[in-house]
Amino acid sequence: MSSTVKVLIVDDEPPIRRLLRVGLGTEGYAISEAGNAKDAIEQVKLDRPDLILLDLGLPDMPGHDLLRRWREEHVDLPILILSSRTDEAGIVKALELGADDYVTKPFGMKELVARIRVALRHKLQEQGEKPVFQTGELSVDLVKRIVTLAGKEIKLSPKEYDILRLLVQHAGKVLTHQYLLNQVWGASTDVQYLRVYVRQLRQKLERMPDQPQYITTETGVGYRLREIE
Repeated sequence: MSSTVKVLIVDDEPPIRRLLRVGLGTEGYAISEAGNAKDAIEQVKLDRPDLILLDLGLPDMPGHDLLRRWREEHVDLPILILSSRTDEAGIVKALELGADDYVTKPFGMKELVARIRVALRHKLQEQGEKPVFQTGELSVDLVKRIVTLAGKEIKLSPKEYDILRLLVQHAGKVLTHQYLLNQVWGASTDVQYLRVYVRQLRQKLERMPDQPQYITTETGVGYRLREIE
């Protein structure tokens, strides 16, 4: 990773900032830090980073309010949320406000680096869909609407395909239950409908549906399509 990639860490806990500074520094990232929202706002204006790691529990402004402010001001940098493992509602709210992804404390550095790379890759991608998406043995032709697994075509219902298409378009990122429901059904619908269709998709796409390698569950939040190298 080029040292020109700048990551701003916004967290009021010095030990967390130190852990991130050391861990990400060894990966070649240039690190800047802010312990509160006021300093973070100034740093984004003065030294525009490439990506922000944002803790939701800041002392001078709720992290959600800071996130909302940045998105309303059209700060289009990738923003990853640092959150406690039990704060599912806070994670969902942050994603709906425009966060790109999240990691829960305590987190593994390898997982965090992988999430950062996905977020940066999405940011650099040209707008528009790739004609064919490939991950592992799964291939999705977004133009012809053809889905294959290990070279064998898989027949999907319209709703199953719509869900898979959204996951493909945001591969590697978590999509909330509500986002998927709104996009596929066009209105607020019981999340159980979504769970049924995801279960059906797994039956068709996963070799072991109970241990999915493609469509993974983010407990209490939503679903993610894994990008397998």
